[in-house]
Amino acid sequence: MYQTFIGLEVHIHLLTKTKGFCGCRSAFGDEPNANVCPGCFAYPGTLPAVNIEALRMGCMVARALNCTIPEKTWFDRKQYFYPDISKNYQISQMGSPLGRNGYIDIEGTIAGKEIKKRVRIKQCHLEEDAGKMIHTGTVSLLDYNRAGVSLLEIVTEPDLETGEEAELYIQQLRRLVRYLGVCDGNMEEGSLRADANVSINLPGKGLGQRVEIKNLNSSRFVKLGLNYEIARHGEMMDAGKPIVQETRLWNENRDETLPMRKKENADDYRYFPDPDLPVFVPDAAFLKTVDDAMPELPLPRTKRIAAEYGLNAEQAGLICEEKALADYFEAAVSEVTANGAKLSKTEAAARTANWLLQDIKHIMGKQGIAESEIGGFRLSPRRLAGIVTMAADGKINGKIARQALEAVIAEDRDPEDIVKEKGWGLISDPAQIAEALRAVAQKEAAAVAEAQTAEGKRRSTLSAFLVGKVLAATGGRADPAIVKEQVEALLG
Repeated sequence: MYQTFIGLEVHIHLLTKTKGFCGCRSAFGDEPNANVCPGCFAYPGTLPAVNIEALRMGCMVARALNCTIPEKTWFDRKQYFYPDISKNYQISQMGSPLGRNGYIDIEGTIAGKEIKKRVRIKQCHLEEDAGKMIHTGTVSLLDYNRAGVSLLEIVTEPDLETGEEAELYIQQLRRLVRYLGVCDGNMEEGSLRADANVSINLPGKGLGQRVEIKNLNSSRFVKLGLNYEIARHGEMMDAGKPIVQETRLWNENRDETLPMRKKENADDYRYFPDPDLPVFVPDAAFLKTVDDAMPELPLPRTKRIAAEYGLNAEQAGLICEEKALADYFEAAVSEVTANGAKLSKTEAAARTANWLLQDIKHIMGKQGIAESEIGGFRLSPRRLAGIVTMAADGKINGKIARQALEAVIAEDRDPEDIVKEKGWGLISDPAQIAEALRAVAQKEAAAVAEAQTAEGKRRSTLSAFLVGKVLAATGGRADPAIVKEQVEALLG
């Protein structure tokens, strides 16, 4: 039995409009080599300039990860040949990263077991991304659009022990940076990607020989790649074979890692401070802009929403998966209670959560609308609150409420106007219901006669049958309680 040590290096593209050290546009999917300038290629006479927005976003992440922000920070040159960085060094941070000595608490369920773990953050540092190489046959093509894009690298201590824990960490870190609004977290496009370092050793013997798995672009591949390496290391140690320090790649088609290159050490990069970039001192005014931009973070918000609105952990977790979804939920509940509905806050929350997690998410999925885009959905929080309120006040029933919801989305109109125009309001006039009942009793005379003499279950069945007929005759609009009361009076 071996002890496993896993550390992750997660790289996130910061959502700045321009690159980290020049004024070129920072965007995914543009025409190759459209977003480049002499500075991107390090032409003689060009100088880099730090993107202050990248520094602010980096500090937001550092704050959220409980890191210490230094009194001053600077950039270093990482000496390494990158075919896709034409200046042949990378602007990065070594001596004074943007954040140090933090942590993140991860919580979730793995194999049916509740997991709560604190993962220490060694550092998070700002750097520039490389370009992209496209290999086709014997030719390699270079797209420099990505070269110089602001990249924040978040490095953990080797506190994780399984691929499943690493997957959970990636998922919760992705949610965190999306909440902060600093990264879209799109792993398929490479805006969030991970390098995983893993070693195993006999219990109590400390770290083993480290192997890195490079450029993992999904949390699932992080899990699979790490579990494969843990098993491979165990087999090699059982056989008495040495483990080579190297960088490997995950082959998703073969479900295995393959060697890429011998792993470098930090000394191999020959870091030294970049002479073209000044030291940055985050003063009180700058740090205030960071603090002012900080939202309520996902894990505390999940716990607060569960406690404040009386939801279970699963409901709160689903609602808080996206910040936009949680914002929508709280806005809708606030509208319901402001409308004076006959509901307590927890009752309003329960009904709103049911609509949101079932009907609304289903419709959004069918229409291809992402949960993060719910802010622009036709069914605004106010319109959902209108449906919840009308149902709670007995103005419409459940069936009509669903019809109203679908009509709001289809017609982009308020539910109150739709219900009024279409005559969908609940019929609560006893005389009108009595008239409908007389018509049903005449048509179903045999059932009425049998029910009047029947007892027990048979009588209940016939009574329910007649109630259903009256509801059908009124298009489902009759108040069920009044219908049932009148049917029972008829049967005696």
